[in-house]
Amino acid sequence: MKSPINQQRRQWLKYAAITAVGAATYPTWAQATGKFKAVNQPSANFIPDVEIELTQEVAHVQLLDGQKTRVWKVLGKVLKGPSDALQNSADTYLAPTIRLRKGQKVRIFLNNNLPAHSILHWHGLHVPAIMDGNPMFAIGTGETYIYEFELLNRAGMYWYHAHTHNLTAKQVYSGLAGLFIVQDDAEEALDLPAGEFEVPLVIQDRSFDKENQLAYSDHMMQRMQGFLGERILVNGQPDYVMPVAGQAYRLRLLNGSNSRIYKLGWSDGAKLTVIGVDGGLLEKPQVYPYVILAPGERVELWVDFGTREVGSEVTLRSLPFESSMHGGMGMMGGGGMMGGGRRGMMGGGMMGMMSGSALPLGSEYNLFSVKVVKAGKGKSKLPEKLTPISKLKMNDAANADKPRSIRLSMRHMSALLNGRSYKMNDVKADEIIPVNTLQVIEFDNGFGGMNGMAMPHPMHLHGEQFQVIKRQVNANSSDTYASVSAGLVRGGWKDTVLVMPGEKVTVLKPFNDYTGLFMYHCHNLEHEDLGMMRDLLIK
Repeated sequence: MKSPINQQRRQWLKYAAITAVGAATYPTWAQATGKFKAVNQPSANFIPDVEIELTQEVAHVQLLDGQKTRVWKVLGKVLKGPSDALQNSADTYLAPTIRLRKGQKVRIFLNNNLPAHSILHWHGLHVPAIMDGNPMFAIGTGETYIYEFELLNRAGMYWYHAHTHNLTAKQVYSGLAGLFIVQDDAEEALDLPAGEFEVPLVIQDRSFDKENQLAYSDHMMQRMQGFLGERILVNGQPDYVMPVAGQAYRLRLLNGSNSRIYKLGWSDGAKLTVIGVDGGLLEKPQVYPYVILAPGERVELWVDFGTREVGSEVTLRSLPFESSMHGGMGMMGGGGMMGGGRRGMMGGGMMGMMSGSALPLGSEYNLFSVKVVKAGKGKSKLPEKLTPISKLKMNDAANADKPRSIRLSMRHMSALLNGRSYKMNDVKADEIIPVNTLQVIEFDNGFGGMNGMAMPHPMHLHGEQFQVIKRQVNANSSDTYASVSAGLVRGGWKDTVLVMPGEKVTVLKPFNDYTGLFMYHCHNLEHEDLGMMRDLLIK
């Protein structure tokens, strides 16, 4: 029997045939011998500065006391280039951290040694369509996919994760995700905390059974709301405590959870100084009472622990918030069976109450603790200005008078974008975009009236980063929105934006350089697998 993935891959060629190759030479499709079969070959005219090999395989790691946990692990090694371009995470399930520089050309060999098809997506990176990790390019057991691209992104903390059709949530949950950090000269000139004082922190939630194995439920209610684990892991470790010196740190946080939204706040009420988001540094530091971090989003904090005594501790917590509308449309809309609107006991509304998790969405709980274990080596001054950002202008958009509207809806056990569920090779006329244009896109999550379950949706656009231009909220959603609005970071380059119930978010997104298929979807991974995902054809 022919593999459905291979059939879908062949179907893609009909789009490749009508689009030009944008600033990259795509590898040719071929077969090769060896431990792994080659799905494509290295391009003869692509000369990489760095070559990396990533191998996906089943592994067992010590996460909790007692029995080891079975995970899907990515192991890596540098074949060419600086040895510090990749750092394996041997003591956890996280994939290796890749650290490269803007302008470098990289070739990555992805070997699949798992008992399932899989493919990796470079979340936030501006790469050719065939290198982006579209599900139709998933490879089978024993196959290799070869990525080749030049790093065009500005400095920032990006990430990569599985993007396999109908299996993204389970595969990311099992361990197929890691950080991808890009550096450049402009950022380094700012002399921000570096080395041991620059700390990437991946926040995820997981559940375990009595044998310490990962527990994952995909019954329909869990898929509709998104998976919520029963304990928080940071950098793949439970009960995480970060030892620090009494000085300034750069904390780089990723929400790598399947669906959980975090409302970040310090236990002592200290404000948070934000210096960066998904696509790197902001123009200047911004101060917030708390910060909202949805799945797929990143935020960078500048924190001076020099004001704290040696031996003191402070905890970063997720504070309570409303996750769904209450007192109006309710979960099912229109005052249906799940309508009405009593808040959960610890926040989170009806969605929190029905989660069945020990940590309902919108409740309050600890994320990790910071302990000052030694004195600092000196003061670090935060620059008043960080990095210039060219502001995108509505008047420059090709569709300034006719924004592309994407309606988000959850009803009849389905998750839809403009009333459509995901299908490969199903691009509609309003999903075709001219290359090298700036586009206005509106994500409408019930702004004009709810259509089904009232839920927040973190919307992700593949390819080039975008800028958030405007947020609008209807009157029925004001109470829910008020519980998060002060923590929605303003400005900067984004690739994922949280759209709350009753909200419409307008973004400006460039579609430069590359033609082909680029996805847009909800980054609640259960919603993505449920069909809340579509393709844009850039031509």
